[in-house]
Amino acid sequence: MTLQDHDLSALMRAEHTDPFSVLGMHIRPDGLAVHVLLPGAGQVELIDKVTGQVRATLVRLVGTDVFGAVLAESQAFSYRLRVQWADGPEQVIEDPYSFPLVLQDLDLWLLAEGTHQRPFECLGAHLVCINGVSGASFAVWAPNARRVSVVGAFNQWDGRRHPMRFRRECGVWEIFIPDVAQGDLYKFEILGAQGQIAVKADPFAFHAQLRPDTASVVYPLPPRLPMRADRGAANAFDKPISIYEVHLGSWRKADGWRWLSYRELADNLVPYAKELGFTHLELLPVSEHPFDGSWGYQPLGLFAPTSRFGSPEDFKFFVDAAHAAGLGVILDWVPAHFPSDAHGLAEFDGTHLYEYADPKEGFHQDWNTLIYNFGRTEVRNFLVGNALYWLERYGIDGLRVDAVASMLYRDYSREEGQWIPNKHGGRENLEAIEFLRRMNHTVGTERPGAITLAEESTAFPGVSRPPSPDLQSGGLGFHYKWNMGWMHDTLKYASLDPVHRRHHHNQLTFGLMYAFTENFVLPLSHDEVVHGKGSLLGKMPGDAWQRFANLRALYGFMWTYPGKKLLFMGGELAQPTEWADGSELSWSLEQQPAHQGVQRLVRDLNRVYKAFPALHQQDVQSGGFDWIAHEDAAQSVVAFVRHGRGGECAVVVCNFTPLPRYGYRIGMPSAGTWRELINTDNVVYGGSGVGNGELNTDAVAAHHRAQSVVLTLPPLACLVLTHVTPSSI
Repeated sequence: MTLQDHDLSALMRAEHTDPFSVLGMHIRPDGLAVHVLLPGAGQVELIDKVTGQVRATLVRLVGTDVFGAVLAESQAFSYRLRVQWADGPEQVIEDPYSFPLVLQDLDLWLLAEGTHQRPFECLGAHLVCINGVSGASFAVWAPNARRVSVVGAFNQWDGRRHPMRFRRECGVWEIFIPDVAQGDLYKFEILGAQGQIAVKADPFAFHAQLRPDTASVVYPLPPRLPMRADRGAANAFDKPISIYEVHLGSWRKADGWRWLSYRELADNLVPYAKELGFTHLELLPVSEHPFDGSWGYQPLGLFAPTSRFGSPEDFKFFVDAAHAAGLGVILDWVPAHFPSDAHGLAEFDGTHLYEYADPKEGFHQDWNTLIYNFGRTEVRNFLVGNALYWLERYGIDGLRVDAVASMLYRDYSREEGQWIPNKHGGRENLEAIEFLRRMNHTVGTERPGAITLAEESTAFPGVSRPPSPDLQSGGLGFHYKWNMGWMHDTLKYASLDPVHRRHHHNQLTFGLMYAFTENFVLPLSHDEVVHGKGSLLGKMPGDAWQRFANLRALYGFMWTYPGKKLLFMGGELAQPTEWADGSELSWSLEQQPAHQGVQRLVRDLNRVYKAFPALHQQDVQSGGFDWIAHEDAAQSVVAFVRHGRGGECAVVVCNFTPLPRYGYRIGMPSAGTWRELINTDNVVYGGSGVGNGELNTDAVAAHHRAQSVVLTLPPLACLVLTHVTPSSI
């Protein structure tokens, strides 16, 4: 019954590369051999599953924890093990090495090829029933490992107990472990290529422990959800999209100190955003991450909603609540880099598996993180599958992709000599470009109606344009791109003392030179209110009244400018201090009239933006915009028209000085009566109340238009005028 000495030694050292060849039941020339490795066992009996009879008492092999017997039989049979533990009770268990292969041939083929669109369906931990036995199958990609074991509370975290089978076809290790149940903790113990041992969390875990603990949690794969027709329609280019960007951990605290749960956020955040008229919520990354201070932008558990706020079911409850309220949910998604924590992806199997090996390619100097090896098909497959997972399994409506510029360029934030050119000698990361095209193509074909949005700060062409059919040329395929140029220019202009704005008028107008080269989102995001940048209100010049008036004018300009809208939480309250992720928003500001006025303005801007097609229907088309007056730098005034497809229009006039402008004539697109739809100087918003009410056009030419009106322009304000009745002449 004795195994070879080298097999026994390797099993006891947890270094056996093929445990299934020696453990379990095997037909041999000398009979039916059964061997099990059970550290801590005192006695082991072989029980026939059908008859319940003891077929053999397994004998401990000298100096080991291996028990074995050779039966004088030639026909294998189903069995269990009755184990008397040395320091515990008797237990009847299944033998994991009596079960068949886990991965199917098609999965093996697609994983090896790097074209498995949903690798999460076979990799990771899955609750299954095999041969009538419930348990969990485990599979992990670690092609260069010498041995991989599943460890957990169910085996006392002993890497000798459950070494896995290696599927050489695709570099994946697999095993089925009976009786593992939902909620069980586990990791993979990996004997690396150079003989080093690492204990790693599961890259495909659907749930994970709350930091500082790092184990993965056995959890069911969420069911696949169809794309809701109403949600897909709400993401379209001609629909109003106004996004409320939120960091869940600091939006509001319960009892003044603890995080709200996903379910509490569903009860509080969702109705708040709906009441303010937003169409979408954008959540800073919710994938599991070890460091609170990263805000989620250094994730390791890409398939696990962070347990900071509850369970995966709780997160699904939150998404469902948002949808029921008519809100879309966008997730910030981070495929650019990952942290180097020991339990994560770094040197996963003892080699640079997920990351580039050379630090000139694989280390991100800005964030001290590692960069995914986009040239490796399995890594691209992991990331593309993750994108599809959130969209299909949680019904997420869109993914905002973080730090795209850092992916596109090999010399991003690197000095000369600290980066490696591509195969053509250029600075573009061709592998990352191909990955982004493939990811966007997969989302577009597999989840039509869902959207991807790029945070991309360079002039890289075609970010929101489709790639070629072979994905080798053309655009990157995003649906939308953040308009970082507009954001920088507009905030810089708004921060100037009004007396100097006349010299920087082009910062208001230049953006229209490229406004329709991409499908833009106008972002006033979290990045603009941290790291000493101050709050939006804090950027505004002047005394207290002027700061609020400037901010209201900025919002009026933004909500009427071509492009979808994004505002980070707290912007609607006109927070006086910059965002602090460790505390909640200053909710007491809701009781202060000036802040209350800004909040009401944001609500009204959202409602008008949604109700009037002229303000959203052609956000990404040049036909949706015409200048009326863009040259009045001396008075810091701009005026323009927004057009809907059905002939609707709205006229916008902004005065960025604290002086009212009386008798200011502008040309109008048509004759008739026009009224103020929005006036950011209205007293209900905290303004001075200078305004116009209804106006009738005159047959006096102005700005190359036959009809015009004479306006009173309020100080530091934005007006939105809409047509009431056409003229009878």
